[in-house]
Amino acid sequence: MTRRTHLTATTASPAATQLAGPASASPSGSTVGHYEAVARFWGPMPTGVTVSRRGRVFVNFPRWGDDVPFTVAELRGGKPVAYPDAEVNREDSSDLAGHFQSVQSVVVDPVDRLWILDTGSPLFAGSSYGGPKLVAVDLRTDRIVRKILFPPEVAPANSCPDDVRFDLRRGAEGMAFITDSGGSNGVIVVDLATGRSRRRLAGHPSAFPDERFPPVIAGEPFMVRPADAAPTYYETGSDGIALSADGTRLYYCPLSSRRLHSVSTDALADPDATDAEVAATVEDLGFKPMADGLESDDKGRVYGGDLEHNVIWRRSPNGTYRTLAQGRDLLWADTLSVASDRHLYAIASQLNRLSPFHEGKDLSRKPYLLVRLPIDAGPVRLV
Repeated sequence: MTRRTHLTATTASPAATQLAGPASASPSGSTVGHYEAVARFWGPMPTGVTVSRRGRVFVNFPRWGDDVPFTVAELRGGKPVAYPDAEVNREDSSDLAGHFQSVQSVVVDPVDRLWILDTGSPLFAGSSYGGPKLVAVDLRTDRIVRKILFPPEVAPANSCPDDVRFDLRRGAEGMAFITDSGGSNGVIVVDLATGRSRRRLAGHPSAFPDERFPPVIAGEPFMVRPADAAPTYYETGSDGIALSADGTRLYYCPLSSRRLHSVSTDALADPDATDAEVAATVEDLGFKPMADGLESDDKGRVYGGDLEHNVIWRRSPNGTYRTLAQGRDLLWADTLSVASDRHLYAIASQLNRLSPFHEGKDLSRKPYLLVRLPIDAGPVRLV
């Protein structure tokens, strides 16, 4: 079973990002809720966003086929600027550990450090030691202060570290939890004090994509459609990730699924727990819309995008769902991030329009959007 489709977008030239002021979503096709376009991207496709306590906005551009001069950026004066500098963003196969190869996610942690999750696998071509890594930047000095490399037994060549969340109360310096949407799927647990990492839930059914998953997006079955071969199912495993407000549960979901699961963080973090003991704490939380990323707030609610209906939703602790926003331009709501300004930020990446899904034709319609909507809550800070 394919765990991650190799996506190769058509080449796009880098271009400046335009920042937009507050505006109702209605003119751009919203049918429910209110959101605003924070930034518009005319160059490579973004997938991740995070916001610091002081309102600095960071985004990332994975190297999936676009012309990506830098894979991590800060938005400054309306433009994306290589962050923390241009040199570390230079793809360099001769120095995998010293450069960002293809960043999938950026996340500001509870003490306002920026963490950068590098798959180490441009074009999903496979990774080698030094490529897959977790890198911390001190936002006071804009300098890299930590670099954690994942060994091959934790991040094999076909892995795809996807998104990350932090609980800084655990151990000497905290722990990171990372979904792996490639390889055998599962969750990577990282001890931030020692840099040691291990795989959990590898091969567990809750982390696998559903067999022959049949989503319908933009009115047609969403499948991998090569120009010279029959369509195949898009099957991607553990992807979305979020921590409960009290840090006791980790929410996760395969991308190719409409199920939500959670697992005990105590079990994940226990180095002596067996795989069976960790698996025994998994809970099936039932139906959820097809979502790429997940997020949570300090009131115990979980957020995600409904990729089939251009929706951003919120799940309450009692399991009920509410649509917060819907619009034609909320196409493939990817990473979500709750910020200190009590807004939920999301990237609309249009991933479903990439060439692998349309017989080699890239149907993306720029600009890509970074949007935000007000919520009555703040981020989960476990510190």
